[in-house]
Amino acid sequence: MTVAPSRSPRSSAELIRAEEPVLAHNYHPLPVVVARAEGAWVEDVEGRRYLDMLAGYSALNFGHRHPALIEAAHRQLDRLTLTSRAFHNDRLARFAESLARLTGLDMVLPMNTGAEAVESGIKVARKWAYDVKGVAPDRATVVVAADNFHGRTTTIVSFSTDETARAGFGPFTPGFRVVPYNDLAALEAAVDETTAAVLIEPIQGEAGVVIPDDGYLRGVRELTRRAGCLFVADEIQSGLGRTGRTLAVEHEGVVPDVLLLGKALGGGIVPVSAVVARREVLQVLGPGQHGSTFGGNPLSAAVGSAVVELLETGEFQRRAEEAGVVLREGLTALVGKGVRGFRARGLWAGVDIDPAVGTGREISESLMREGILVKDTHGSTIRLAPPLTITDEELRTALGALETVLRQGV
Repeated sequence: MTVAPSRSPRSSAELIRAEEPVLAHNYHPLPVVVARAEGAWVEDVEGRRYLDMLAGYSALNFGHRHPALIEAAHRQLDRLTLTSRAFHNDRLARFAESLARLTGLDMVLPMNTGAEAVESGIKVARKWAYDVKGVAPDRATVVVAADNFHGRTTTIVSFSTDETARAGFGPFTPGFRVVPYNDLAALEAAVDETTAAVLIEPIQGEAGVVIPDDGYLRGVRELTRRAGCLFVADEIQSGLGRTGRTLAVEHEGVVPDVLLLGKALGGGIVPVSAVVARREVLQVLGPGQHGSTFGGNPLSAAVGSAVVELLETGEFQRRAEEAGVVLREGLTALVGKGVRGFRARGLWAGVDIDPAVGTGREISESLMREGILVKDTHGSTIRLAPPLTITDEELRTALGALETVLRQGV
């Protein structure tokens, strides 16, 4: 038998060209092809190394291939990966118990992706409104904030204010009211007897890491309590250590009725999300009213449990808070030198670049050439969200590269 010679690995340029005719163009990635990763670093197919300052939009809070998470996945892969919820599995109860304990809530609805958690949270809020609050059938409303990002499913883009996400996808799902973010008066005016929930991000990530005024989240909590509706906090990006607390709402000491979690909950290994809520809320669901083939599967539950164990030590929350000081100091030094301003909490920052220097995309491409990976958002804003395992030295390396790019221009 003649064995064909093995083909040498394709280059980044070849692989990018190969995607063009066969892959849907729903993303505009930077021209880097990642092949390996460890900690805060990734390596492309040619062996070039890059410092990852995006961390999978917070899905990689614990870095690439964290040893404890990889070990948990390997251990579970050798035992059981999927049963569906047609049967019980021996990992799910532990995961649900630990996640409820971590968040201070009562019950867990396991799902897979962040958008699936949001969709599930909306369904639960509506069901609660009909069964518990007594809203007339099909009249429940949900109040949301402008410039939100909760995902890109049909229902979610129905209440997006981003025309790129909406254009061409109607007709849209009714039942949502959009008010300005960080505006308690507008929120109060929008809430009435039909309101099932107020759904907001404690910090708006996609909008550019927009942090509300002190007291806003406490105001939302008090308003929803008075109005007899649910406070649903989407912590899919902001939660699980990113801001220096387990949850971003903890910065104001509030506990929502419903938490939406995802991204980092899967440890950068498998997609894991969850709706975590008070018992009164989640117990409105009965068999057959909601489900997911993969939600709560043994592999996801094992990895999710390992993620919770890491967070229970408080080590990563402290690290995000301490390294966040380094990040803010470095960005402060760049204000007026190509940076117009920034917003930061923990290891999360939205950096507004002077448009005269370049667009967010151009700055991201220039940083890539310096060995630093970031991602732009709207206009000339870039987001920085490195793994919580990043060292101060690595963080200063990234800030130094940003200074170089700003000085040289694009």
